[in-house]
Amino acid sequence: MALSFDPERLDVLGTDEHLPAVGPTRLDAAALRARFAAPPAWVPEIQGERRFDARPPADASVLIGLVPRADGLRVLLTQRTEHLTDHPGQISFPGGRAEPEDADAVATALREAAEEIGLDAGLVEVLGCLPAYTTGTGFVVTPVVALVDPSITLSIDPFEVAEVFEVPLAFLMDPRHHRRHAVEVAAVRREFLSMPWEDATHAEAPRRYFIWGATAAMLRNLYRFLSA
Repeated sequence: MALSFDPERLDVLGTDEHLPAVGPTRLDAAALRARFAAPPAWVPEIQGERRFDARPPADASVLIGLVPRADGLRVLLTQRTEHLTDHPGQISFPGGRAEPEDADAVATALREAAEEIGLDAGLVEVLGCLPAYTTGTGFVVTPVVALVDPSITLSIDPFEVAEVFEVPLAFLMDPRHHRRHAVEVAAVRREFLSMPWEDATHAEAPRRYFIWGATAAMLRNLYRFLSA
């Protein structure tokens, strides 16, 4: 669905620098296993968006894959190709619509990750799921959080995925990088977060990735879960 506004050109209304970042002791593999094994009492901050259309809701899943690297855990993200019907060109987690053969939300996330980026399910350790998030396009999305073996070799589906990249989990779990925006669409005020990431190690020049919308909202809920 094409947007009627450019999210990158909207004013930044503020950040949440008053909130503490999730500390490094909570951001390693052992700490995440323990957190999902015994979840705290918490409530997701953002449960969904105002609907853009009236089509029936559809179940979907995404994989929030966390890859252990020398500098800490990194989050696997993709940039969608520009010709897709839903969320073209946007930054997203690997994932998609549930199919009848999927046993559950986890099976959907693993199947979609295999199809989109060639991620071998045998190299994925599922930790648990976050509460479902409803997108403006009607997808009821279950975020599946997992550790991903760093030995992975990925192979993207060029029809759906333009690029796959990683962002440090510590960066995304620091509210100083959570920027607030608002826009009026069809006389309705819509608010959203963005978490722009600049990869200074990119081969030719620093590469900027604009993480926003549903992806940023699910990351914000992960922040609330880990900081509770």
